Amino acid sequence: MRARRKPQGLAEGPIQEHHHRDIRGGSARAAVFGISDGLVTNVSLILGLSGASPPAGVVRLAGLAGLLGGAFSMAAGEYISMRAQTELFERELERERQEIHHRPEGELQELVRIYESRGISTELAMQVARQMMADPKTALETHAREELGIHPDSLGRPVQAAFASFVTFSVGALLPLIPFLVGLGTSAVLASIVIAAIAAVIVGSALSLFTGRSWWWSAFRQLAICAAAGAVTYGVGAAVGLSTVH
Repeated sequence: MRARRKPQGLAEGPIQEHHHRDIRGGSARAAVFGISDGLVTNVSLILGLSGASPPAGVVRLAGLAGLLGGAFSMAAGEYISMRAQTELFERELERERQEIHHRPEGELQELVRIYESRGISTELAMQVARQMMADPKTALETHAREELGIHPDSLGRPVQAAFASFVTFSVGALLPLIPFLVGLGTSAVLASIVIAAIAAVIVGSALSLFTGRSWWWSAFRQLAICAAAGAVTYGVGAAVGLSTVH
């Protein structure tokens, strides 16, 4: 018997499935921005004060205040913004649910027009739309996805995002402050700069795991941002100084 030939153009071997990270909840985004903001914010604050040559303990106190104040601010802002966004989505979903219940034919025609605008024939668009509208849950998910660009089960998690912001901002803000918790003076400033630079490279490299960009570019970008912020605030602190403040 002759062996059957496989159709040309089909890849051999098992089909490889692609798995994507679930980034819809907001926690991953909040964590990345939290540690980056904490690092940049406290580096700027600490070096700005250090440039003014303050008395012992001032930088330590300011750094701790910046850590706590920034962490609470980030968490509150993240929670309020995501809570407001979730409430908006919930209102739109309820409106869509009522439209599907009271005007099923009109919602059917909306789906048909959406599919037609994407190049699907009228007959096929009508067939697909009717199948989607047959089940109320599927109908709501379809309209939410096609019209609003959301999924009813993935509206975000405000509490988790706020907690992630608080913790990661605190971590980022603590790193450049560590040298001032055990020492002061020029050695503490230099140690803070080194720690901040290393942390910036690590944060930038970790960010590349989410964005898909090369790790060295993400690391360089984060390092450049931290360096620019620290240099500017240190320069301002040195130029103004405590002696000119009355």
